[in-house]
Amino acid sequence: MSYKNWLREHGVKHKKIVEKLLTQDLTQEKIIEYFDFENMKEKESDFCPLYAQNKKCHDMKELNCYLCSCPNFRFSDAGIQSIENKIQYSFCSIDSKDGRQGVYGEKIHQDCSRCQVPHTKEYVHKHFDLEWNKIMQICEIQK
Repeated sequence: MSYKNWLREHGVKHKKIVEKLLTQDLTQEKIIEYFDFENMKEKESDFCPLYAQNKKCHDMKELNCYLCSCPNFRFSDAGIQSIENKIQYSFCSIDSKDGRQGVYGEKIHQDCSRCQVPHTKEYVHKHFDLEWNKIMQICEIQK
């Protein structure tokens, strides 16, 4: 699945959950709390394939799934640049010290698995918008 397709499909799932929570008159704080990994695993099992395995995407005690992708992630499904006969498709815009570029055959993708930046409540509060797609719209590089 392309990055763009994943972003679109995930945005639909995210919006459906947020709309449900808004009908319950939840505050911003309560919406963010709802997206706690343990709660989401129990109540929104289709949101992430890792929930069925009781596995977190990042090794951290309190994982918040509201952003489930990072506003600092940049991608182009067409490729960004060529590096030593390989094509780079994604990178971190803040060059997180915990991120790295993974080489997979002739493709280079950002590996964010060791980065916890977007999964803390503090970060979610700072970047919060009820429209997840608004937060993430900066990720796709337009050529």
